[in-house]
Amino acid sequence: MDLHKHIFNNIIKVKISPNSSQNKIKEENELLKVYVKAPLEKGKANGELIRFFKKELKLQVIIISGEKARTKLLKVL
Repeated sequence: MDLHKHIFNNIIKVKISPNSSQNKIKEENELLKVYVKAPLEKGKANGELIRFFKKELKLQVIIISGEKARTKLLKVL
């Protein structure tokens, strides 16, 4: 999967799916869907999302929109 086609002005739009059996990323309907093991409580899924991008995809990101929503905008640093 080519992530670079989803990055516009250093911004990536993702939809998060918590409580998954494994951390993974898929392209669905031209949107990146990120499955994380962590639950949606106390920012655990957000932290897992950021760690997943850093460790598996070698991208450092921060959440700029959607802190408490499933659809998020991430800025690539």
